[in-house]
Amino acid sequence: MKFSAVLLSATFALFAVPAVAQQSPAIDEEPIATAQEAPQGLSGAVTDESEWQDLSIAIPGFATNADVSTAANDRGTSALGRELARVITADLQNNGLFKPTGPDALPQPDFGDVTDPVYATWSGRSAEMLVQGYVRKNSDDSLTVGCYLYDVLLKQPVDKAGWRLPPSDWRRAAHKCADMVFSRLTGESPFFDSRIAYIAETGPKDNRRKQLAIMDSDGANHRFLTSGNATALSPRYSPDYKKILYLSYLDGNPRIYVYDLASGTQKLIARSENPTFAPRWSPDGRWVLYSMAVAGNTDIYRVSANGGQSERLTTTPGIDVGGSFSPDGSQIVFESDRSGSQQIYVMDADGSNQRRITFFGGRAATPEWSPRGDQIAFTHISGNFRVAIMSPSGKNMKHLTNNWQDEAPTWAPNGRIIQFFRTQRNSGDTSIWQVDLTGRNERRLTTPVDGSDPAWGPIRD
Repeated sequence: MKFSAVLLSATFALFAVPAVAQQSPAIDEEPIATAQEAPQGLSGAVTDESEWQDLSIAIPGFATNADVSTAANDRGTSALGRELARVITADLQNNGLFKPTGPDALPQPDFGDVTDPVYATWSGRSAEMLVQGYVRKNSDDSLTVGCYLYDVLLKQPVDKAGWRLPPSDWRRAAHKCADMVFSRLTGESPFFDSRIAYIAETGPKDNRRKQLAIMDSDGANHRFLTSGNATALSPRYSPDYKKILYLSYLDGNPRIYVYDLASGTQKLIARSENPTFAPRWSPDGRWVLYSMAVAGNTDIYRVSANGGQSERLTTTPGIDVGGSFSPDGSQIVFESDRSGSQQIYVMDADGSNQRRITFFGGRAATPEWSPRGDQIAFTHISGNFRVAIMSPSGKNMKHLTNNWQDEAPTWAPNGRIIQFFRTQRNSGDTSIWQVDLTGRNERRLTTPVDGSDPAWGPIRD
């Protein structure tokens, strides 16, 4: 079943009854908003996170109309409702902007309370916002999940959304709910319902086994895609989540493959006897950038995602690698040592108008353009390896991390969070971390084994 979502807009007053409720007679009887109750809402871009960090959000277990077993949770829909609330709580907690309280520390609302919250209960617990919801098993075994955001202080609804989905996708409903809350309260684009590709590492530092792996943005639904018999590197999700570009030493040489997630098959993206590496998708998924080393010179090429003749974009002597498209596909940022050390350059998508943009001390590598287009993340090498950001003109550099070896930044779909990997001194152990644009709220993402080379995919439909 296709994941279907109905996300109601901020124009809450237009809807006397939520789309979720229209699928549930019991909820239909409890309209949650009228034009007279239209809230002013909480919106606007966040400029100073400190104003949000004390915003307390209560997230009790989602209610159910009937506690029945479901393929998503054999303990029943009541237990599933609590699991949904736990995932939402973890999502909102991990971005560092709010103070959410999860279901294990809160009273459980009845099904009828979902659209008519007992505000006194939550104000008595010092909650300023309230996320309530329900989960219902349908006759075809699918699930309907409703999510409601309330302003406790103003005693009024703020937003709502609902989704009908197969049991196997129940966590997506939780991420969609967290996305709705995050976007409504911050004015920022969502990012929780997204996926991450990365390289899973095991073994000693001088003989690492590197496998291609994928997982949800919170580390759930983890899956290894390759066996590790051939070293894998540099994964990138396609914009539609159907394929992954990555580098493999399958035949002993570094070559770029496209891995099809549905079939589990893969094919070479560029047939050449020369080493190819550092692949990147264009924003529309039509093109693939990659680098190829020929006779001691490495240049950036592009090729149709369907294959065919490659087009060489750089010709200057040196090593040109790590091309990354701007979000509108009109420009490419890349690293090059043509000036004598690794620096960041920008060129038009056809290879014209190449110019250097970094002139600060040290070296700069692994650039990646923000999905919002306003920043470029990169690795600044000056003693230690640190993750940094700068404007597309190369100005206003800002370090986001300060550790021994942090590198290879990748952006969350909303361009607000950056993920990277950290290597421990001496041991060579690697782990995946993320940090927001303030440089605060740094945290490690749990993976089954060591992890490197993360690549954050776009928000899912």
